[in-house]
Amino acid sequence: MTNDHRYTILFVGSALIAIIDQVVKLIIRKKLVLHQLIEVIPGFFNLVHVRNTGGAFGLLAGSGSSGLRMALFVGVSLLAMGIIFYIYSKVKPGQNGVFAALIMILGGAVGNLIDRIRFGDVVDFLDFYIGTIHWPAFNVADSFITVGITLFCYYLIIKKAPL
Repeated sequence: MTNDHRYTILFVGSALIAIIDQVVKLIIRKKLVLHQLIEVIPGFFNLVHVRNTGGAFGLLAGSGSSGLRMALFVGVSLLAMGIIFYIYSKVKPGQNGVFAALIMILGGAVGNLIDRIRFGDVVDFLDFYIGTIHWPAFNVADSFITVGITLFCYYLIIKKAPL
């Protein structure tokens, strides 16, 4: 794969992920009122409509100035994207799993960044739980980021993929 093609794949792949994320979030915003809950699998899974003003797992939600919090999260997102571009540029040809992982992370980061810039928060809607113990609600972008980071670690640590 030439450098031109690998960057085309990065941009197209991450854009598709961000678009899928945004379309699903639009459906949630249109079909569910804020804080509405639809029980899908009793005792295990709900669809909800919540807004996360914080970071992962609601970190820093509601703390400090909203402008400062927004600047922090946008800045961290842009820094992470820069790191992803740098790592992507160093990945050796043939490391398709690493390429895919970085595309997933970037696409998810872009999806959540779009929400932050447009709305000042991120729409979350997937609510998994057992009994009264709930995992923090999350979204499609978060899922891609989590799977991407897991794959990236797998290829670097277990498979010892060269960068």
